[in-house]
Amino acid sequence: MGKVKTAFFCQNCGAQSPKWIGKCPSCFEWNTYVEEVIEKPQVVAAGYKKQSSVAASKPKMIGDISTKESPRYLTEISELDRVLGGGVVSGSVMLIGGEPGIGKSTLMLQLALKAQNTKTLYISGEESEVQIKMRAERLGLNNSKCIIYTETDTKNIFHYLNDIQPSIVIVDSIQAMISPSVESSAGSVSQIRESASEYISYAKETGIPVFIVGHITKEGSLAGPKVLEHMVDTVLVFEGDSNHIYRILRATKNRYGSTSELGIFQMQSDGLCEVSNPSEMLISYHDEFLSGVAVSATIEGIRPLMIETQALVSSAVYGTPQRSSTGFDIRRLNMLLAVLEKRCGFKIGAKDVFLNIAGGIKVNDPATDLGIICSILSSNEDTPVKPNVCFASEIGLSGELRPVTRIEQRISEAEKLGFNEIYVSKHNFRNSHDMPENIKVVACSKIEEVFNRLFG
Repeated sequence: MGKVKTAFFCQNCGAQSPKWIGKCPSCFEWNTYVEEVIEKPQVVAAGYKKQSSVAASKPKMIGDISTKESPRYLTEISELDRVLGGGVVSGSVMLIGGEPGIGKSTLMLQLALKAQNTKTLYISGEESEVQIKMRAERLGLNNSKCIIYTETDTKNIFHYLNDIQPSIVIVDSIQAMISPSVESSAGSVSQIRESASEYISYAKETGIPVFIVGHITKEGSLAGPKVLEHMVDTVLVFEGDSNHIYRILRATKNRYGSTSELGIFQMQSDGLCEVSNPSEMLISYHDEFLSGVAVSATIEGIRPLMIETQALVSSAVYGTPQRSSTGFDIRRLNMLLAVLEKRCGFKIGAKDVFLNIAGGIKVNDPATDLGIICSILSSNEDTPVKPNVCFASEIGLSGELRPVTRIEQRISEAEKLGFNEIYVSKHNFRNSHDMPENIKVVACSKIEEVFNRLFG
């Protein structure tokens, strides 16, 4: 085998050096140099048999390229199929990351075991065969076509891949893989990049989809080089709190679908269970009506959701008012409080404001502005919002209610869950014939008008 040539590159500016240095002379950043392979033996780089279809590829005119959509395969997990855009595309590479213990390996093992008519290869570099078998028994699933392979050396893995010819490959995890072409330890930047490159080449040349599990850093980003996220087709992020049983699967990158879709799971003793109606999960049902609680109608991808916003307004004890937000952008919360103070005359500047989105979900939809403001005003007045009332409107800097998109879907979801009234902007319904029949739509133009209707 020929000699492997390596060099050191700055991860910040791309400068090259023959040896490691602490401070980059180009961008003056510290500890940014990592070792990369610049020339490797061809026999190791291949690792598997090349496909003739790739070798025969030729340049084509754009008009001669067929636009026929690639076939998709359902994974028997509808929430995962939703996030992927309708199923798994052949030859695609999907990277899934999340906190330790969030359920990444459980979800991938459920995927392998539920695909009854599909030969699936589950490659584990972190667990033994006995551990995986024990988890499968705990999940209560079995698949005679699921193959378990515990190995970290990519050369050995690709040798068996040629013999097995699976339909789906799952790699758990990429940080545990070791490529013989790189002389560094597992989990290093160069090892992650080289191992991922080999799996991506295998997927593109064989048309077999590959799921790759990735670790995350303490800052919350995927471990390894940032180029890893550029190399794969789809990046999935598994979110959740160890103190809650709910898990949220998001797509931050998807070449074959939308990145705004959301999949919700519930962690139970027998694995991850899909949540078909997340609106009921995100709304708390109280025996008595409490102040500071309001329900907003939001949209995640194509799915409408009803979420509960909880606010607490109290006198500032330490002089400087505190602003705290969980699941909502703190900067937007400060903007809404400034609108209430300046435009609407509510004296909240000298009070502490704490905001929480129930269920552990993170919200970026501006249509939740009105619900958040109503929960803050409800806590400030110590008066509960009327039962069966929800909100869907964006708030402008002058205190006006702005229209939001897909208002019909939001109203339909509120009606399905038994809400009697929904407060929206008057600009969403300019004609009276647009009003639905089974739920009362209250169209307002200013925050003061909403306040007078609710608490006046």
